[in-house]
Amino acid sequence: MYNKILICNDGSSLSKRAVAHAFELAKLMDAEVLILKVIPRVIESHFDGAMALRATEIARIEKSWAKAAHEVVDADQVKAQKMGLKGDAMVAKSDIIYKAIIEVATKKKADLIVMASHGRHGIQKLLLGSETQNVLTHSKIPVLVLR
Repeated sequence: MYNKILICNDGSSLSKRAVAHAFELAKLMDAEVLILKVIPRVIESHFDGAMALRATEIARIEKSWAKAAHEVVDADQVKAQKMGLKGDAMVAKSDIIYKAIIEVATKKKADLIVMASHGRHGIQKLLLGSETQNVLTHSKIPVLVLR
């Protein structure tokens, strides 16, 4: 039914459980896995009263974030290979995370997106938003949400 599954991993324990579930599904379906972590860009402008960051500091921060993200997806890729799954691990950089997820899924021709939902409610959901909800709302590709 599914040939290529895009699996989103934000590094949280809930997301790691979703990755494990997605691997089992991929194994059952004999599907390829695409493991993705999206990292934001460092905001270059500053707000009143805040100090602007130097370009070298921005580059250092973004390099650190990218390194940490690659460690997450590379570890997942090793686990996938041990299970006999084929696939790729990737890191995308975007300020709009849900759009990056959908763009990668579309570009790589994924036929399922798997991601976790933290189940935030109330003010926490309002302040933090929900990337999962945005992917569900905007994706034309089926989305499997795990909690």
